[in-house]
Amino acid sequence: MQISEKRPGDDAARNRRSAFSQAAVADISGALNASLANIFALYVKTKNFHWHMSGPHFRDYHLLLDEQADQIFAIADDIAERVRKIGGVTLRSIGHIARLQGIADNDSEFVTPLEMLAELRDDNRELAAGFREAHAICDEHGDVASASVLENWIDQAERRVWFLHEAICDDEGRAPH
Repeated sequence: MQISEKRPGDDAARNRRSAFSQAAVADISGALNASLANIFALYVKTKNFHWHMSGPHFRDYHLLLDEQADQIFAIADDIAERVRKIGGVTLRSIGHIARLQGIADNDSEFVTPLEMLAELRDDNRELAAGFREAHAICDEHGDVASASVLENWIDQAERRVWFLHEAICDDEGRAPH
């Protein structure tokens, strides 16, 4: 049996999953984890509003929010797996999400349907802004794969913003906020 001599750095190189430096992994993972925390916060808020929707447009809004919640949740696994692919560590708990999320919870007992839609519009706008910040970090480190999927998620968030904005406009195309 041949015993090989260990060289400094062998274990570190062998344990890295990607070609990115540890600093790049930390930066990219940090940005993606912040986005993932916002995904979970937005998903729960969207489902909350979906469950508590009322009023004359109940069916349309209820279905819209259910569709959007599904789309938002579908992103979560892709973000977490991307973090793991590059060698990072992702979210581990509800507490971790709470520490990183930038999208505020809404625990109000009653929110009008238009206020719900306007708040979700603004939250999706904030989510897209976070994706753009993460994209810039990915560009800085040459992570084209993460940047590429972020572009799709930005487009999806902007589409949700568009739908929510148009749903709250009056007959003359004016939004209340």
